[in-house]
Amino acid sequence: EDPADWRRLEQGIRFDAVRFSYGEEEVLRGVDLFIPAGSNSAVVGATGSGKSTLVNLLLRFREPQSGRILLDDQSLEKIRLADLRDKSGLVQQDVLLFPGTVLDNLGGDPVAAQLALDLLGLSWSLDKELPHAGASLSRGERQLLTFARALVRDPELLVLDEATSAVDPATEERIQSALERLQEGRTTLSVAHRLVTIRRCNPIFVMASGQLVEQGSHESLLQEGGIYANLWALQSGEVSQ
Repeated sequence: EDPADWRRLEQGIRFDAVRFSYGEEEVLRGVDLFIPAGSNSAVVGATGSGKSTLVNLLLRFREPQSGRILLDDQSLEKIRLADLRDKSGLVQQDVLLFPGTVLDNLGGDPVAAQLALDLLGLSWSLDKELPHAGASLSRGERQLLTFARALVRDPELLVLDEATSAVDPATEERIQSALERLQEGRTTLSVAHRLVTIRRCNPIFVMASGQLVEQGSHESLLQEGGIYANLWALQSGEVSQ
């Protein structure tokens, strides 16, 4: 009834004893983690470990059944929802485009749209038609356009949910290079299955059975020889260190 305005993050985002269930299935079991403001962090873990549920709660697509999510010292549920969505950018694995032009798909503001394209190194015309909801574009081009869409409003919080899992290596490298520029001044959280895409992130949070079990940098987690190290070893035949 009396929402609080969004305040720029100074400390970070804290999950405090957060629990969540889908029906009878508890998928988050008292999660405590801290995402520092301005950090490039990541969440990894096996399918069903609770990674995407963390995103759903952070962007308030769902609400925790117990526990709190804090932006600095302010409860997320007290913040005006329109402010939260306006200050957040989300890129997912599934791509949804609309029939029309590139500009139509980037919100209609030509200045902001051109800036987003420039940041990603895309030379497309804003008047470029995308018939059949962009079916003529490659998978990589479609995904790059969703990155541009997320950046149009210059979000303070950028969430990437398996955002590069379906693109080819060349496009993925292009996205990763662009992200290094785009993450300046933002708080970024990446959810990933392929660890090679997040090995530069810090901190990396490792989820298992709805709980946070490890956290640290890529190098420190490998040295621990735990779940993250085992996941890296399983994928090492597909990726290079």
